[in-house]
Amino acid sequence: MALDYFAPGVYVEEVDRGSRPIEGVSLSVAGFIGFTEDVRGDAELFKPIMITNWSQYLEYFGKEGSDGFTDFNAYLPFTVQGWFLNGGGRCWVTSIGTKLPGTPAPSEEETATKLLSFGGKPSLSFNLKLPEAAEGDTPALPPSTGRVSVVIQDSAPKPLPEDAPEDAEPPLNNGEYFKLIVVQEPTKLEEYDHLTMNPEVDSAVGDYVGTELEASEYVTIANIAQSGQPLSLRPANGNYEVAPPPYIAPVERLNRDITGNRDDREGMQGLLEIDEVAMFAFPDLMKAYETGLINLEQVHGVMEMMLSLCENSFPGPPYRMAVLDTPPVKPSKGTQAVKPEQQKPQDVAQWLSAFNRRSMFGALYYPWIKVANPRNNGLPIFVPPCGHMMGIWCRTDQNRGVFKAPANDTPRGVLGLAYETNMREQELLNPIGINCIRNFANYNRGYLVWGARTLVDPTNIQWRYISVRRLMSYIEKSIEIGTQWVVFEPNDSDLWGRVSRVVSNFLERLWREGALFGASPAEAFFVKCDASINTPDTIMMGRLYVEIGVAPVRPAEFVIFRISQWAPNQ
Repeated sequence: MALDYFAPGVYVEEVDRGSRPIEGVSLSVAGFIGFTEDVRGDAELFKPIMITNWSQYLEYFGKEGSDGFTDFNAYLPFTVQGWFLNGGGRCWVTSIGTKLPGTPAPSEEETATKLLSFGGKPSLSFNLKLPEAAEGDTPALPPSTGRVSVVIQDSAPKPLPEDAPEDAEPPLNNGEYFKLIVVQEPTKLEEYDHLTMNPEVDSAVGDYVGTELEASEYVTIANIAQSGQPLSLRPANGNYEVAPPPYIAPVERLNRDITGNRDDREGMQGLLEIDEVAMFAFPDLMKAYETGLINLEQVHGVMEMMLSLCENSFPGPPYRMAVLDTPPVKPSKGTQAVKPEQQKPQDVAQWLSAFNRRSMFGALYYPWIKVANPRNNGLPIFVPPCGHMMGIWCRTDQNRGVFKAPANDTPRGVLGLAYETNMREQELLNPIGINCIRNFANYNRGYLVWGARTLVDPTNIQWRYISVRRLMSYIEKSIEIGTQWVVFEPNDSDLWGRVSRVVSNFLERLWREGALFGASPAEAFFVKCDASINTPDTIMMGRLYVEIGVAPVRPAEFVIFRISQWAPNQ
């Protein structure tokens, strides 16, 4: 606005009087933590990285040319694959290692990068040269940035020296010579030319690769070639990655690696520093339990932490949910892990009673699911269902909306169930918040998710359903982010009206989409922002109060038809 007008004329001034519509946030981004086959590229151990498809997961967490799964059947790859199969989109993945804690360290021969000749025979092997750790030191983390690549290219014999006679003939280039470059993208670290596999080569013509690379600061080399001519033993051209040995933590460090810390953005706490992560799971908590790395009490401790992290989201409203898995345990036979198919519904009910932790920000699914295992020629394996279920959450959000219960839907990629729960058995589990995955073959409907409850106290029916909890989180988070422009605006009736209109328009849009219950907007919600709640005292303290009430739709969990005989009047 101009301060003064001195000369006659037309003045055009731009005045911002419009409202800023609230845009809904996404609650469809997942977080995963667990063991992976490798940690490559931009990914770092214990730190979350965004993944948008399965190919990208392989790029970061699978070895070159691998299927991305592990030899010890870590559950994380199955979970992430299930997430994408069932409609999941963007997610964040944190690797806590590529080997189980306490696993014997592999030998240099096992971790070496092996190069083959053009004929496919063994030629050379490389290992990363690492500084020797002092005795008793904790093993250093092998950062993915520490990897190097060995590039093999064509070369030729050394040229004749400058003082060579004019009629001297240059050495014969029979194709056995090659150039070796050590690269750490995008930097070229070392370069060796005129190399050969012949240990008795004339130094005026070429250099034996084994002798030359003894001086390398980055790699160690071993000649693994069999007998033959230098040309037949020469490594094939290409780019070969040389990785550091895997980080293998001591068993007693596992809990610390899982927890991580916020400051370094590591572990579970670091994963939840990513604001967009709205649901997360830790499938390999079950792998650690099955392999005896932790006991059932420690499992409960990690689950407790998962729920507590979801319940604390200061300064904004809590909006995350943890999807838990049932530990394969039979309480009647102690706390040792058993096969998932040996766990019956009554065992799960007893376990949950012993865990004794309730939260509206948690969900639990039973039983484990059977999926194909690429590492075992496609034969089935039982895995926790959390990733597949979270994918269904995301799919439901996209197809229907966050207000629709993620149930009565088919989980993709599922070949079978560890236990086929019947109606009577679900009557035991459903009231205590355990959602069943059931086989409805008798109705020709296949496998269906047949539950949509949170782990809230069963008496707190207001927060019984996953869809209600997530809808309220969606509304709260959207309003929080969409009204940031209000801060430091003049706190008067004009602002009160603008805020009321913005919030009401947002809620009316939700009502029209079917997220709120009521025949009219007035029945579905109310927004109050006036002088009755914004008194002179609160205005003096710089506070603006807005009261909002909504009537969320709830799933028709029990459909009851009352049928009787009817005799029409005659």
